Amino acid sequence: MVLLVTLLAGLVAGSMNALAGGGSFVTFPSLLFAGLTPIGANITSTVALFPGQITTALAGRRMVGGAGGLSFRALFAISLAGGALGGLLLLATPPDFFAHLVPWLVLFATAVFTWGSFFRRSGAGAARLGARGAGAAQFAISIYGGYFGGGIGFLMLAALTMTGLAVRNAGATKNALAGVMNAAAVAIFLFSGQIVWLEAAVLGAGAIAGGYFGVFLLKRVRESALRGFVVALGAALTVGLFLHFG
Repeated sequence: MVLLVTLLAGLVAGSMNALAGGGSFVTFPSLLFAGLTPIGANITSTVALFPGQITTALAGRRMVGGAGGLSFRALFAISLAGGALGGLLLLATPPDFFAHLVPWLVLFATAVFTWGSFFRRSGAGAARLGARGAGAAQFAISIYGGYFGGGIGFLMLAALTMTGLAVRNAGATKNALAGVMNAAAVAIFLFSGQIVWLEAAVLGAGAIAGGYFGVFLLKRVRESALRGFVVALGAALTVGLFLHFG
């Protein structure tokens, strides 16, 4: 029963990531339900969803580019370093402290997702980032991505579009950089001893299948409705986690 829930969570998360993002709002609590510790659930979720991120990044590689005067190679290096630092910080965090931090992290991720979905400004009225601002923003986002990761897609999309990058190219670049920062974290997590491989394999298989289904649904589901569902799910999860860990 637990593995079935994990598989279904992977299917839903893969579809959500292909359509609008927010898959970690499903995978993280499903792994808590499976009996994993908060840190173990976070690490296992990151590892399980990583192959799908690579597939998505490769699919849009022709639209990937630099931003704010920084080349993609520079953004690649920044993301790799930040993701590794975030992963190391997670492993250095005491389990009890992380358990109490989780509701706040999910609250932050939900707020970011809500802002990115419904309130983020774009176009001429948005602020602009130069090379230093873009590099600093990407490094900070990468550290957060390696540590927890919820909402990194919208954080990066906001930062990249604020450099003047077109939304389509920003989305492809964001997908590639998300894979890079998580690659650094995953490389560290592989030696952590906290990955529950059975759940990771089931979750990953579901996410890959869900990703293909999400692509099929891409032109058939209203994105605003899906984003509203993710926000509602994040809000409910935040309340539940505060009641459980707060």
